[in-house]
Amino acid sequence: MTATIKMLSAAAASQLDRDLMSFGAFSIDQLMELAGLSVAQALYKLQQPDPDRKTNIAILCGTGNNAGDGLRLCTQLEALGVPFKNQLAEVIDPANYIIDALFGFNFSGPVREPFPCVIEAMEKTLKPILSVDVPSSWDVDNGPPNKGVGKDFYPTALISLTAPKPCFKFLPKTSRHFLGGRFVSPDILKKYGLELPKYPGYEQVVEITGLELNNTRDDEN
Repeated sequence: MTATIKMLSAAAASQLDRDLMSFGAFSIDQLMELAGLSVAQALYKLQQPDPDRKTNIAILCGTGNNAGDGLRLCTQLEALGVPFKNQLAEVIDPANYIIDALFGFNFSGPVREPFPCVIEAMEKTLKPILSVDVPSSWDVDNGPPNKGVGKDFYPTALISLTAPKPCFKFLPKTSRHFLGGRFVSPDILKKYGLELPKYPGYEQVVEITGLELNNTRDDEN
């Protein structure tokens, strides 16, 4: 694949979400459902080559829109009788994989209570972690904080939604990077100058490791 993928700043990403609801005729619920499906498919790819083995997945959700991508799956699981835990250790210790859906691309400033202990647990664990859009505690443009909570947090994989954000370039080379945005219309792609890779078959995500990324931020759009 040879597509050049443009990175979106926080401002451009927020505007793109609004455009999806206007030009793309999506509701916020529909966008969260599509994003949640992308997250689920990315996690499935992380499980390969043994995707059918019994797996415990910890989904860590905050209070914003990014958490909605995790909560869509949680709501369905609750209806199916999947148990929920109140203690962090009860969630992380038995998990084979962790989905980091605490914060979104609008996060800024220091991590506030009750989230520091959650970020610290992700820093220390050896379990594979899939972060949604932006690793929690990271600045969307400038990556991990220089000090304090989150400075040592580097996820196993990242699932970018609609388009990668500039913080992607701070990921270790060992981290995998998926893109979920098949639902973005041609008109919006043209407006933001986005050239995205083709999604094979019925896939909602594509791995973009090895593709050329354009580091230009697009605040002016």
